[in-house]
Amino acid sequence: MKARPKEHRGRLAPRLAWQLAAPHTWPAAVMPVLLACCAAQATFGRPSPLMALVLLAIAVLMQSAVNALNDYFDYVKGSDSAEDAVEASDAVLVYNDVSPKAALWLAVGFLAVALGLGCYVISQAGWVPLAIGLVGGAAVALYSGGRNPLSYLPVGELVSGLVMGGLIALASYQALTGRFEPLVLAWSVPSVIGIGLIMMTNNACDIEKDVPAGRRTLPVLLGRPRTRRLYQGLLVAWPLAIAVDVALWFPSGVALLPLLALAAYPLLKALGKNPLVPATRIGAMGQVCAANVALGALYGCAMLF
Repeated sequence: MKARPKEHRGRLAPRLAWQLAAPHTWPAAVMPVLLACCAAQATFGRPSPLMALVLLAIAVLMQSAVNALNDYFDYVKGSDSAEDAVEASDAVLVYNDVSPKAALWLAVGFLAVALGLGCYVISQAGWVPLAIGLVGGAAVALYSGGRNPLSYLPVGELVSGLVMGGLIALASYQALTGRFEPLVLAWSVPSVIGIGLIMMTNNACDIEKDVPAGRRTLPVLLGRPRTRRLYQGLLVAWPLAIAVDVALWFPSGVALLPLLALAAYPLLKALGKNPLVPATRIGAMGQVCAANVALGALYGCAMLF
């Protein structure tokens, strides 16, 4: 695939900033907050709409910062090139004559705005969300930066799932209700699996690209055949985790589980059949993000039923 002609020399145009933010990945940030809102409504009462919007904005900004930082570090370390990038929008710094520092400063800007919004959350909900947020911020820094970033190790799926699927939901629930409820982590298990699958989808499709770059991701260590078997097992565990959570803690929503099964089956079946190779990466990422939205929305509805 040939690189597109370079454009926007020396500056980061809004279109390229949008691509660096990678909005197609935002469901991984949005769904845990929405599930926390549903859980707060189901267990505590009507949460503040303003607080919910602020939490959503923080989650999206943090995800955008991670995406921009990934592009920056992959470019400066030589992991991305025109020869192996599947799509130009996935390698903004490769296909456009933009200073890498522009992507770095964009990520810093996203984090700064998220921090500013976090001050409002702290003023309303106390220091617990800040403490959880600091853990998440450390994970953002360690994921892409440093001599041994987490994205180069076989823990990316676990870290992204726990931080985004678990800690975001935990902090959001506390901010919405004023109550620190560890049980939220159990309610978040489906989100942990779903977000972990987003990372596994990406890493499985990038095995050929990651090996020469020195990445030792979980799919690199397992190989594609074993990765696909693990992947297919998690696709089964995902809706089962929703069913268990609903049955144990939101039993009135059990009536919606057949609808969830009908909606989930074609999405999960398509993902299970995807070979997870470079040529199918874009389609696979779209499929797994759509599955996160569909299953997350139905799970939230079951909480509220």
